[in-house]
Amino acid sequence: MTEQTSPPALTDTEDRHREKMQKRKAVQDQEVAFKTVEKGLLLVNTGPGKGKSTAALGMVLRTLGYGRKVVVVQFIKGLWDTGERRALERFDDQIEWHALGEGFTWETQDRARDVAACQKAWAVAKQALSQPDVALVVLDELNIALRYDYLPLAEVLADIQARPVGQHVVVTGRNAKPELIEQADLVTEMALVKHHFKNGVKAQQGVEF
Repeated sequence: MTEQTSPPALTDTEDRHREKMQKRKAVQDQEVAFKTVEKGLLLVNTGPGKGKSTAALGMVLRTLGYGRKVVVVQFIKGLWDTGERRALERFDDQIEWHALGEGFTWETQDRARDVAACQKAWAVAKQALSQPDVALVVLDELNIALRYDYLPLAEVLADIQARPVGQHVVVTGRNAKPELIEQADLVTEMALVKHHFKNGVKAQQGVEF
């Protein structure tokens, strides 16, 4: 008959780690238990670092995964052929993608034209913000339009505030207005630590578009 051996005793380090994690779990469980509010959120991705729109598109993918409807409205950016648009438009029954910008402001060099394009885009965005069946609205580079006063800030904030109760909104772009930050539920600032552009690397497929 084979003699059974006992499992090796835990070391003091393992004991301390387990005790620490048990206490941490108790705190986390208690904190989660008090989180009972469910509502549509206004999220703002801003800052000089790369990844603001990319993070918003991650939320788009999550929402589509649950079979919910999404509307993406792109301000400033023109009709770029991007990998994310190609991929997400495969969900054509769930997503509307509106690229309504005419290029960056230093490219158009025409304020009246930029204002007109942003007003057209906001009309589309406002329609999306009024539809209860739209779970997520992404307002890509809206912060740029607001920074240059292409749209009236008070009207934009009021339209976002008046959206259906459960609808989430993500606003992207550098230099978010303080009033938008104040109204937001979650604000993330992307910090620039290092960027390959500084070393002469051009925009590349799969990274920038």
